[in-house]
Amino acid sequence: MKPTPSQNREIIVRGAREHNLKGIDVKLPRDSLIVMTGLSGSGKSSLAFDTIYAEGQRRYVESLSAYARQFLEMMQKPDVEHIEGLSPAISIEQKTTSRNPRSTVGTVTEIYDYLRLLFARVGIPYSPATGLPIESQTVSQMVDRTLELPEGTRLYLLAPIARGRKGEYKKELADLMRKGFQRVKIDGEYHEIEDAPALDKKFKHDIEVVVDRVVVSK
Repeated sequence: MKPTPSQNREIIVRGAREHNLKGIDVKLPRDSLIVMTGLSGSGKSSLAFDTIYAEGQRRYVESLSAYARQFLEMMQKPDVEHIEGLSPAISIEQKTTSRNPRSTVGTVTEIYDYLRLLFARVGIPYSPATGLPIESQTVSQMVDRTLELPEGTRLYLLAPIARGRKGEYKKELADLMRKGFQRVKIDGEYHEIEDAPALDKKFKHDIEVVVDRVVVSK
């Protein structure tokens, strides 16, 4: 059903009974600054926060995937017959803010988690090394890409242990040897774990363990 022009310009609330609201009907203009005034207990917060915001937020979270919803709190449906013309809503409550110097606008207004989720779901990350977009691959895509290489190509399957971090890594290398691994790549060079060079703990190192070796055969 195509929305009417009035639906595009208004938020329409019918039969709002949340808390002390008495089944009220109201129309509010969209994209406008609206001030709700009245005595304490007259229902300002019940209409603005507990009805309009709650329903807008509930519908937004409900539209996300099951994976995304597990990180966000699903609000209860407010006691209202019908609301239309809503958009995803942000609520900033009147309360004493934290004095934590690490606080930001995002954490104080509680929109940080939503913005993080938005960037993670919609944004396209790029590799700082190559400038190419970072995309996930299925196992089948990885196998197909490997088989495109010339026959006889030797590949190393590596798992990162440290990336640009200081340390000697004696314990980590000993643990790898106990688990049955034999070779590592340290700062760009391959070594047998038992013959690995002593690392200077004052310098940063890149360490990867050789999980397996593959020869392309078609």
